[in-house]
Amino acid sequence: MNNSLSFRTGVNNLVVGALIARKPAWFDGENMWKDPMGRSSASGRDHGGRLDAAIQKYGGTRETWLDLSTGIAPFPYPISGISPEIWQALPDEAAFERLIAAARAFWDVPDQADILPVPGASLAIAQLPRLAKPGRVRIVQDTYNEHAAAFRAHGWQVVPEGPADVQVDVHPNNPNGRVCDPATLASGLCIVDESFCDTDPTLSHVPHLVNRPDLVVLKSFGKFWGLAGLRLGFIIASPDRIRQLADWVGPWAVSGPALAIGANALSDPAWAAEQRSRLAQNAAALDALVVPKHARLVGGTSLFRLYELDDAARLETHLAQHHILTRCFPYNPRWIRLGIPDATGLKRLEDAL
Repeated sequence: MNNSLSFRTGVNNLVVGALIARKPAWFDGENMWKDPMGRSSASGRDHGGRLDAAIQKYGGTRETWLDLSTGIAPFPYPISGISPEIWQALPDEAAFERLIAAARAFWDVPDQADILPVPGASLAIAQLPRLAKPGRVRIVQDTYNEHAAAFRAHGWQVVPEGPADVQVDVHPNNPNGRVCDPATLASGLCIVDESFCDTDPTLSHVPHLVNRPDLVVLKSFGKFWGLAGLRLGFIIASPDRIRQLADWVGPWAVSGPALAIGANALSDPAWAAEQRSRLAQNAAALDALVVPKHARLVGGTSLFRLYELDDAARLETHLAQHHILTRCFPYNPRWIRLGIPDATGLKRLEDAL
């Protein structure tokens, strides 16, 4: 082991040990470490990407694992031309305006709506329940659970169907890829999370902002552009709602490098078109590998695929033993979700299967 890797491993062990010892409120330590994949049922939150917990159970290092537990593209947008000044200075208004102009053009945002860049879609999800007085919010169960957790934290009653004051839809849905028909949106405040919609922009609800002032659309930058660590997202909504949300988020919420990289990427539609083609090709290759012998395709997008089999947890464990992290769901023991691997990852998955 080289000195650099040894140092990083030592630091990681120290951090993990400190977290377990202190158990701060946000860590949810006991449940997180009891589950071999790092899921926590007590908190109501269940996510992919918890690689450290899997490493504790099955060994290896972050460098030796293939993480297919998320919907993050394996082909990241190339980063270049970020000057030292951007890292040193506070973000200025021109940088925000450039990013917002690029986002408006890329998503064809109508003049009736404004755009707020935020440090990741998760921050937006945590703030959106504040847009209305607590009541009933309709969120289906088989979806990204952070929305329900955020609304409950603000005193809302979460219901899967029936009348509600607010409606939330993930579109396309995570994990099964279900799309939300605009005709099914109720009157009143509707939140449409389009974190995975950039693989097929024709599905976007953004055009409906022309005549739906109570529509709020979320966009995630990290997934389609493969740069989740950058922490960049967008809220697209009426000017009044954007002003309110901007007050809550505060100044300089998005870093200078994120503003610059985001503006460059959103100004590069040719790269986005190539990315869609790459993802579609690899998603088809993943289906061809998994479906014939192992599982039935339930749905998904070209950022993740959802499969059904008799014992999904058994396959999850088997792959973890080969240091491949996947994702099962507590509400359906037959489902397993895999992110899209690159060519090397496809070969490694084939060997493990």
